[in-house]
Amino acid sequence: MLGVPRPGQVKSRADDRFSDRIALGVLTRAFPPELIDEVVADCGRVERRSRLLPARVVVYFVLAMCLFFGQGYEEVARLLVQGLEREGRWAGAWRVPTSAAIGRARLRLGPEPLRMLFGRVCRPVATAGTRGAWYRHWRLVAVDGTVFDIPDTAANAELFGRPATSRGQGRSAYPQARVAALVECGTHAVFAADIGPLSTHETVLAQRLFPALELDMLMLADRGFCGVDLWRAARAGGAALLWRIRSVCVLPVLDTFDDGSYLSEIVATRDRHRRADTERVRVIEYALGPRGSDGTVYRLITSILDPAQAPAHELAALYAERWEIETTLDELKNHQGRPGLVLRSQHPAGVEQELFAFLLVHHALRDLMHQAALQTGHDPDRLSFTRTLRIVRRHVTGQAALSPLPTHPIHRPKPA
Repeated sequence: MLGVPRPGQVKSRADDRFSDRIALGVLTRAFPPELIDEVVADCGRVERRSRLLPARVVVYFVLAMCLFFGQGYEEVARLLVQGLEREGRWAGAWRVPTSAAIGRARLRLGPEPLRMLFGRVCRPVATAGTRGAWYRHWRLVAVDGTVFDIPDTAANAELFGRPATSRGQGRSAYPQARVAALVECGTHAVFAADIGPLSTHETVLAQRLFPALELDMLMLADRGFCGVDLWRAARAGGAALLWRIRSVCVLPVLDTFDDGSYLSEIVATRDRHRRADTERVRVIEYALGPRGSDGTVYRLITSILDPAQAPAHELAALYAERWEIETTLDELKNHQGRPGLVLRSQHPAGVEQELFAFLLVHHALRDLMHQAALQTGHDPDRLSFTRTLRIVRRHVTGQAALSPLPTHPIHRPKPA
């Protein structure tokens, strides 16, 4: 019959689209529908026919799925449209999709729109007035990597791989995806990230992120990030570096400074004997432990060669800020997710889509916390991530499908 929508389609008026009724509080402020539509179009995901789950709705669904982790597909869909039953015309025009329909819609969407949305929106958020975000004129950032357990399917295992174990069958229960990230230490905002198989070392993923480093940044890294080539890649954009270095690395004393630090050089592994391919660094050594006993000796190398710009004792104290990225990863995995987190995506494309959605939701939460900290003059680290997460979840369930879409997003897209 003419005028009757086919299965999987929605018949609605052009000036009153179903997708325009979706409202998710902080998520629609951080990721406004106009930006979602632009990203969907740029990725070639614009649909030629009206579906039960149009692309914009699927993007918001995936974000909601990572805000309400642990809820089933159909329950997340109900949260998206809570309140429609009170609007008669929508109650008859739209129904909660099945889990299978949602799974197919996620596959149609793919990971590209979420990856592009992350690139457009996620950036450092600290301003000059943000407490705890700066050291002198440098914005403090850190780099690190982690792994996420993913469902044990043949496709996931083939692409991502799984770690070996010393027990049982010699393999772990779950495949794992590796993620590397750059985080603004003062706000915990993840502003660059990449995803790869377990076999890809975190330093390889991290090197892809270094173009996001800027001249005003001071990047902190642990002992796993070492090597002349990696150092040069991180320095290419002009950012300053403060990295811990392994005790086995030979650091000759070329000159000493009054603050106790000394000038040295790191050498490329390929040129270890000739020592012609080197980079000058300044070394800070100190011990942590009970007074009067042998503590853990830390060796830091920095690209800031002038002690007057950054005295040794200040850099030694500053290095503790690197742990902020560990806290950030814990927020993602154990609070926004849950202890023992295993992602839900059965296919590699869904894994990438889900991980970028996790990062997007976390950034929206952390940006909201930063705005609150600025208004009250607090350090963003003093605000509770868990409490913020609970408040946002309650707000979303109270607002979904009822409020008109906000017109003033928190973020503006990055310029092309």
